[in-house]
Amino acid sequence: MAVAAPSACRRRDTCRLCASRDLALAFSLTPTPPANAFVPASEAQTPQDAFPLDLFFCRTCAHLQLLDVVDPALLFENYVYVSGTSPVFVEHFKAYANDAVTRFTVAPGSLAVDIGSNDGTLLRFLKNLGLRVLGIDPAREIAQRATQAGVETLPEFFTLDLARRIRAEHGPTALVTANNVFAHADDLTGIVTGVRELLAPDGVFIFEVSYLADVYQKTLFDTIYHEHVAYHSVAPLRTFLTANGLEMIEALRIDSHGGSLRGMAQLAGGPRPSGQSVAELVALEQTIALDRIETFRDFASDIEQRKTDLLAVLRGVKDAGKTIAGFGAPAKATTLMFHFGLGPDLIDFIVDDSPFKQGLLSPGQHIPVLPSSAIYERNPDYLLILAWNFAPSIIAKHQAFASAGGHFIIPLPTVEVF
Repeated sequence: MAVAAPSACRRRDTCRLCASRDLALAFSLTPTPPANAFVPASEAQTPQDAFPLDLFFCRTCAHLQLLDVVDPALLFENYVYVSGTSPVFVEHFKAYANDAVTRFTVAPGSLAVDIGSNDGTLLRFLKNLGLRVLGIDPAREIAQRATQAGVETLPEFFTLDLARRIRAEHGPTALVTANNVFAHADDLTGIVTGVRELLAPDGVFIFEVSYLADVYQKTLFDTIYHEHVAYHSVAPLRTFLTANGLEMIEALRIDSHGGSLRGMAQLAGGPRPSGQSVAELVALEQTIALDRIETFRDFASDIEQRKTDLLAVLRGVKDAGKTIAGFGAPAKATTLMFHFGLGPDLIDFIVDDSPFKQGLLSPGQHIPVLPSSAIYERNPDYLLILAWNFAPSIIAKHQAFASAGGHFIIPLPTVEVF
């Protein structure tokens, strides 16, 4: 791998939530290229820049974070992940939309704004429920396709100036959402300042992020990659939101991505009471010691054990003369493959259902990404499910592979072979 150009990455020296400088290295993962930096076959021999994945713990507020910030334009303007290619996520966002509208009695005709709206999957369901919708996403091609499909999407990064422009043109917002993007921004204060500008007096901000309690308890280290600069737990978030004029009113654990947090907030002094969920998760975090750096240093040892377990299985398969393909090319696969050393010597090819990734090579390792039909054309002996959070639906959909003698390997949270 090539050493990253200094202009493409910078290291901050303050906590993203509380601005403290009392930061300590908790643990490090293997440096990788950007997790979604797929390349065409013509660039197979061109090294890609790798960036550090060092996790720092704030001794003031207990927030865990990356301090190395990769240029957002490099990460997001040519983004290749789209929600709509996953049936699981389509159903997730359908239920999400229904819950938001009913839980907060959002009136028809109200405005909903989604920050990092991707292909508009959530907004499409909110639109079907009678809301006016507007998406914001810097991935230009995806934003254009969403607009063409009927979900107006601004191809921009979310800023306070943009929030002011939206409010001036569309009015106050009843519902602001940010799903799997609230961990992406280096300037979280800027995000919540913009959200505060958008919200109507009775408006609600809902965000989903990978939940640090799940990452720790299930050893889901592969959710750590450069797009995710923040690894959220409720206690630091509650303090941060309060300091920025928002009040956290619910904090719910959900199943997506192996374990996520759905946070809900309103303007300070808003009309809704705070639920017990916030205090309950703060208590859980104290019980499992997410407020202690030693917890994460132990976590690094657990990761190494998972590596030992998986490599023992994969090398046994290869020593027996069998072939292995990967299933799914999610961002998390880049972290998993680099930190565990899963290269083309172990994985022959990867299949993925996203047409945005098919025909490209995986980040850094440069393993071909093919459509799922390649499973039946090339007949590998084993499928390593890199998109392990979708393992049940993948296995159910490809029973023909199993019936023909194929085996599935799930790498996390623990190694399983079917």
